[in-house]
Amino acid sequence: MIHSQTERPKDSGFTLIELLVVIAILSILISLLLPAVQSAREAARGAKCNNNLKQLGLAIHNYEGIVGALPPALVIKGLGATVTWSNGYGAYARILPLSEQSALFNAINFDLDIQTPPNLTVASVVISFLVCPSEVKPQARLLSDGTQYGIATYGFVEGDWYVWGGLTGTQKNRSAFGPNMSRTWAELSDGLSNTMLMSEGKAFMTYYRDCPTLSRVNNPNNIPPPDADPYTVAPEYLGGCTVKVEEGRTQWFESGVHHNGITTAWPPNKRIPGGPNKIYADLDINSSREKLGKPSFAAVTARSYHPGGVHALMGDGSVKFVKDSINGQIWRALGSVAGNEVVNGDAY
Repeated sequence: MIHSQTERPKDSGFTLIELLVVIAILSILISLLLPAVQSAREAARGAKCNNNLKQLGLAIHNYEGIVGALPPALVIKGLGATVTWSNGYGAYARILPLSEQSALFNAINFDLDIQTPPNLTVASVVISFLVCPSEVKPQARLLSDGTQYGIATYGFVEGDWYVWGGLTGTQKNRSAFGPNMSRTWAELSDGLSNTMLMSEGKAFMTYYRDCPTLSRVNNPNNIPPPDADPYTVAPEYLGGCTVKVEEGRTQWFESGVHHNGITTAWPPNKRIPGGPNKIYADLDINSSREKLGKPSFAAVTARSYHPGGVHALMGDGSVKFVKDSINGQIWRALGSVAGNEVVNGDAY
């Protein structure tokens, strides 16, 4: 008798080897796509950052059109070397009405210091166009008492190393902005398209301030070259001044160069570890806060989270992307208003 044999159905599932091959292919595809997605996102953030600076440039031009000069970084009065009045407000506060922030401007009591209770509500506001979308900590700075301050990641150009001569000084710095200084467009004799007004900075920077003086940088007419060794130029990087950890660029309303300025002492994104045993990964340095009325020398470096460089607002309202590899002397030339330098756009 012949028995019919039932055929066993074939297994339609994947074998282990086939699954491993599929996973490997997917991993390769993801690894190829992820950088493209990240690059596209950063391109979008960069475009928004560029637009923020253009908006600031428009506000600055409108301010100049009304007042006839650029906004001062600080207004301060005194007798000799003693400060008798300053409300501490910087250039951002002055251009608020010209950047669709009239309500915020009207809420400020300019007769009182920025950090007094009537002004703390304004100080706490995070203004979106003052923060680059690539910033990794875009939130407000929270103090231990519950007070918070809005940040700003763009800075007005306030000199090379030399920022201000103090209450008794008369020499202006070589850039567009500074304390008790309101330049006219005519003073930018290098040309508006060759003069930088603003650039970028990272929020929550650690910095030194209130050094008795910078021992080797204290003459506005004798400043170190941008390719010098930082620790030779300013041994104070390694200690000796008041350190403020993760505080720089966390007060948009402020006037200090460490909050709302940059200097062209060093090229963009130059990293300078400092503090005892160089425990801080990167440091800015300011010899004296401008509000103290003393001469101020500072290295507040332009920085960003964009790969390869920083955005810079020029006097004609255009925004350029300046590479980290720019020659330091060319960077200084872009920051000066009347250095008689000829800067080719190909150089940055």
